[in-house]
Amino acid sequence: MSLMVVGTVAFDDVETPYAKKKKLLGGSAMYFASAASYFAPVRLVSVVGEDFGAERLAPLRARGVDDRGVEIAKGKTFHWSGRYEADWNTRTTLATDLNVLATFDPKVPAAYRDSEFVFLANCAPAVQMKALAQVKRPRFVMADTMNLWIDIALADLKRLLGKLDGLVLNDEEARMLTGEKSLIRAARKVLALGPRFVLLKKGEHGAFLIGKDVHAALPAYPVEEVVDPTGAGDCFAGGFMGYVAAAQNAEPATLRRAMLYGTVTASYCVQGFSNHELVKRSRSEIETRYNELAAMIG
Repeated sequence: MSLMVVGTVAFDDVETPYAKKKKLLGGSAMYFASAASYFAPVRLVSVVGEDFGAERLAPLRARGVDDRGVEIAKGKTFHWSGRYEADWNTRTTLATDLNVLATFDPKVPAAYRDSEFVFLANCAPAVQMKALAQVKRPRFVMADTMNLWIDIALADLKRLLGKLDGLVLNDEEARMLTGEKSLIRAARKVLALGPRFVLLKKGEHGAFLIGKDVHAALPAYPVEEVVDPTGAGDCFAGGFMGYVAAAQNAEPATLRRAMLYGTVTASYCVQGFSNHELVKRSRSEIETRYNELAAMIG
């Protein structure tokens, strides 16, 4: 199996009602790779600055993540700073410094170009398409996006949608992209633009999978104490896509099981800062929580 992710690796400063942490390892591709690595070897394509330090990715390399696709560019690493309120749903972005990400020109190593499963983590649609164009014959392609790209790069995003098997959105983004208040109608409009299915993230309220041949809904795993929700959506996508790559198919039954694994990896993510709690877990712990969630939903 071969699973490649293209996206960001970042330094995050995170403030919660209980703690402040600086220069945490973050980024959409980092979180995705942390979760997906429980199921399949991951090839990582990203860019960092001269201030990054190769040792920062050692925990991912220990989990079998191939980081030869991480370019070290002149300048500083992408930096994000945010604050969460006590309800965890209210997040304020305090700073976004693109730094080397502003000129990110994805270079897919020759050894990655036979990747069968490709995830285009959240970044500019033009960057996502440029990376995808370097992969020879991908069997299954998913992408994530955000409200910024819907607002400023809609034409590029729509071109990308025609090349996807699946798209990951939250409910706000789905409504923004389609102009529909109903999530079901919004999903159908997205499907008409190309993807076979849409994965709608609803945070603490779970997720919906809506497609031409599959429909599923799943609650979030009930975590006793949330520490940091940063990256939970990327970990959900990583668990989902990692399982699909391991299964080597995207049949409806596989996609439903993948939703459970995505929910489980996201639940471990929010129990600590950065990927600290997630990467400490064993595969048996992932399976135990999977079985608990499966029992909850009957």
